[in-house]
Amino acid sequence: MQETMTLTLSYRGKEEYSVPVSWKGPLSDCSVRDMREIAGVLADPDCFVTGPAYYMYRDITRSDADRQWLQAQKIRYDITVIPPRNLSGEFIKTKGHYHPKNPAGTGYPEIYEVLEGEAHYLLQKRDCSGVVMVTATAGDVVVVPPGYGHITINPSKTSVLQMANLVSSVFQSEYQEYENLRGAIFYEMTNRTCKKNPLYPQNPALTFTSADRMTAVKEMIPAPLYTLVEQRAPVLGFLNHPEDYPHLFS
Repeated sequence: MQETMTLTLSYRGKEEYSVPVSWKGPLSDCSVRDMREIAGVLADPDCFVTGPAYYMYRDITRSDADRQWLQAQKIRYDITVIPPRNLSGEFIKTKGHYHPKNPAGTGYPEIYEVLEGEAHYLLQKRDCSGVVMVTATAGDVVVVPPGYGHITINPSKTSVLQMANLVSSVFQSEYQEYENLRGAIFYEMTNRTCKKNPLYPQNPALTFTSADRMTAVKEMIPAPLYTLVEQRAPVLGFLNHPEDYPHLFS
């Protein structure tokens, strides 16, 4: 029997509240990204933060058959829960990382689906020749193209962000460049401005778009993402072989 699970969120000392996780099925124990792990990528280097930053359920499935199929395809399905928080005037965000290249020389992509709340996906190429902020709300799907690093921002002062992702299981994410440069090239502040990170020598324009304008993605990768797992959708092959799906990134 599948039941909706709840997650107890705690921060600011003893303050705690519970939210239902947007998932019907078994959940393993969640991994917690501590505030100390993201302190080095915040706009304010003197921001003193403690407690959990966000919560991650990794490699989850609804059935043994789904797990066996995902393992055979070398794909992983995760859910991340990001509570709202003001970090010295900056919205809470994930740490940020790049993906390595696959054997064909193309970077591994990733698919995200917003399950609840709103997300801003800040995507950037390593040389910062392309920097894009993608706005997405519940039911939207966003593809991180090959070659782009990315962070996820919860741009709300009151609402929890929950999102799912599908990604190849054969590589390890690369955090070092974000750590070396104290985060992405822009910081999204709670006054709705984007502040340039002074450690980047480049000065690119920040392009804004929304998930509903990604027509190729919407046609080939509809929400909910997990339905594609249950349908054994061939399109998920692009997570390991993006070179075979160039039209998804045009």
